[in-house]
Amino acid sequence: MDLMDDIYTLAYWMTGSETAANELVNRTYLHVESHTPEREVFKTFRECYFDSFADDTAGCISQSAHKPKERLVLSLLQRDADIKLSVLLSEIPGLKHRMISKIIGKPLDTIRVWLSEGRKSLAEGILSFDASLLYGVSIKRSQAL
Repeated sequence: MDLMDDIYTLAYWMTGSETAANELVNRTYLHVESHTPEREVFKTFRECYFDSFADDTAGCISQSAHKPKERLVLSLLQRDADIKLSVLLSEIPGLKHRMISKIIGKPLDTIRVWLSEGRKSLAEGILSFDASLLYGVSIKRSQAL
């Protein structure tokens, strides 16, 4: 039950909406089984989040994402989301750096930098808790606290 609570909390902070969080949790649990290891559940959550992101941004970014500029924008959005997810994985379920590295699929040193910079950016308000990846869904930091 704790894992489900953590997944919902992550989904809420990533999407900024109860409705979107519920959808994301449901998508995640449709792709896992009761005996799936925790790490795989978090990996599946991340994949479902980016699948949702791809669906929701299809109308925002031109249909042909073959242009270098559009690929760059998508890449930067995914990187920002991974930084945010890294910080949330560290803070909500309390995962260690090595586990986050395996979930995100980035080297351990990258995760350490992302956690440091992500926390600093959140504190300075540069990286916000706004759900910038999901079109039309937003949560302001002041509303969440």
